Amino acid sequence: MKSYIVRKLTDRLYILRYNDEKTRYFEALWEIPEGITYNSYVYFGDEKTVLFDGWKKGLEEHFIDALTSILDPKDIDIIVSNHLEPDHSGTVPAVLNLNRRAQVVGHPLAKRMFSSFYGIKDRVRGVRDGERIPLGNTAMSLHYVPWLHWPETIVSYIEGDKTLLSCDVFGGYSIPPTVDDEDDEVVEKYLPYAKKYVFTVIGNYIDYIVKNIEKLKTRGIDPSIIAPAHGLVFRRKPEKIIEYYMELASGATKRGKIVVVYDSMYGFIDAFMEEAVSLLGENGARPVVFRATDSERFQVGDLIGEVGDSEIILLGVSTYEAGVFPFMNYVVDLLVHKVKRRKKFLIVSSYGWGGVAARKIREKLEAGGQEVIGVIEFGGKHSLEEIEKLVNILGIERSS
Repeated sequence: MKSYIVRKLTDRLYILRYNDEKTRYFEALWEIPEGITYNSYVYFGDEKTVLFDGWKKGLEEHFIDALTSILDPKDIDIIVSNHLEPDHSGTVPAVLNLNRRAQVVGHPLAKRMFSSFYGIKDRVRGVRDGERIPLGNTAMSLHYVPWLHWPETIVSYIEGDKTLLSCDVFGGYSIPPTVDDEDDEVVEKYLPYAKKYVFTVIGNYIDYIVKNIEKLKTRGIDPSIIAPAHGLVFRRKPEKIIEYYMELASGATKRGKIVVVYDSMYGFIDAFMEEAVSLLGENGARPVVFRATDSERFQVGDLIGEVGDSEIILLGVSTYEAGVFPFMNYVVDLLVHKVKRRKKFLIVSSYGWGGVAARKIREKLEAGGQEVIGVIEFGGKHSLEEIEKLVNILGIERSS
């Protein structure tokens, strides 16, 4: 069974989608058991045939096979590289080996990056921001959208069809069962993976989502189709993915959503958190729990996706060798780096002979611009006093 799909989206536009079920860690960092797709597109203009992006490096044979199912690679006139990351540009050199006349166009940084990545020096042209390129029946315009999520990212807009080829922008994790948004249930199941993608991949530059979407609007770009390089194509309701990205970027929170994340080496923090989660549920909150114990460990990418729209993070950290439990230290570093909206953290810490972790984590969070609303620290097993402190900090009621 082939791992790719070639599908006609319009009379002139095709998608070439590779379903990657083998990559376990996107960017060698984020766990993606849900998989990911790499989407490339071909547009047949009256005078110019355009290839938009490619697939991940290492998939050259599959990509050429998919490409030749709809055209001879020699017939491609222009290759648009919207973004140079190798999960999009990795198969472009293979196309250039088969086609000696096509020119690659992209951001001015693309020329240097193609040279350093692939040794390609003389077939890449940097375009101006907003530059229009005639295709015969219509034209495409190319627009800089810096830091979504590299500085050289651009998007392409086919004017006649109002199609936005957006690369990483408006993308998401997972391998949806449909190519586009034809099924509402598929879309609703997909959006949480788009949220996880936004906060893990773009998170550090989330302010640029709003800036660049507003920039495109001022240029009159009003897409009827949004075709990203990962995940679903939106052509029935393209506004849905735009609004969703804007909502995530705005820092909007879900009322009552509390992320509970902790390590528990010997069950002490686990016991406290179980009682805390029960109290939160009794008070109408919606706790989302992530545990790291001797029998389970959460996926950090999933955590960051859930933290993005939470109201409060209840963070449990053990003291380990007069410091912070290493895994949670790593987790907090990523939270500070990726979660750019100010969040409220309540730190819970357990220790054996001396408490250190809570102080160090508090310093790290506050230095990263986050708010610590309280610290609950105890040696060994917690007592009723610590539960009362939790109740008072969060303003909830405790059942008798």
